[in-house]
Amino acid sequence: FSLSTAAEPWPENAALYQQLKEEQILLSDNASSLAVQAFLQMCNLPIRVICRANAEYMSPSGKLPFIHVGNQVVSELGPIVQFVKAKGHSLSDGLDEVQKAEMKAYMELVNNMLLTAELYLQWCDDVTVEEITHPRYGSPYPWPLNRILSYQKQWEVRRKMKAIGWAGKTLEQVLEDVDQCCHALSQRLGTQPYFFNKQPTELDALVFGHLFTILTTQLITDELSEKVKNYSNLTAFCRRIEQQYFEGHEKDSSAIAARSSKRSLLR
Repeated sequence: FSLSTAAEPWPENAALYQQLKEEQILLSDNASSLAVQAFLQMCNLPIRVICRANAEYMSPSGKLPFIHVGNQVVSELGPIVQFVKAKGHSLSDGLDEVQKAEMKAYMELVNNMLLTAELYLQWCDDVTVEEITHPRYGSPYPWPLNRILSYQKQWEVRRKMKAIGWAGKTLEQVLEDVDQCCHALSQRLGTQPYFFNKQPTELDALVFGHLFTILTTQLITDELSEKVKNYSNLTAFCRRIEQQYFEGHEKDSSAIAARSSKRSLLR
């Protein structure tokens, strides 16, 4: 980012783009979008959420969500954190080097375990693919384009799963990975309000995005959300962040919408 861009104040009309909330967005994209929204709320930076059927194709990287700030477009949490830092806002400045390394390691864990499990469930679990993923992913498009785009995406995700050694996993093994990840997060959080004590960092935003979305998304079975519900400190953590950063803010914020439309999130 150029220095001149960094120096410009945060504009009032900053926007975050994601897919259509009710009928299109999938669990993994919803979680990633909510993580970015939580991060920006924690930084006290206002953002409008704009839902577009073609959001994935509008993103310069093809990844979601992306933010449009001034004349800059930045996608995904990592790059957005860097962009916001260049503008003088950081949640992890107070951490020492060891803590920063630890925070990065836990963020890697969440992306490697939870995000990958969400993608696996959406695109590799046959029942979920047929009943939820294909209908939702293709919903904005006419037949046969809806099927073609869904199959293209499915092929892409399954190729990625093969590359990282997840293609041969059973659903049970994937749920076991999720449980291990939640166990590690629960241990690290303990009785603290946030992962690094009193103040939230980008790790808190990322964990909230994924866990809250898993807890409030209707899937074929409740097996995924049950794994999170086993850890009462993690569910309390999600409630705390929702209350502090989303309730009483804009009424259309994802967290509130997610809770009020719990039944229709992925159906």
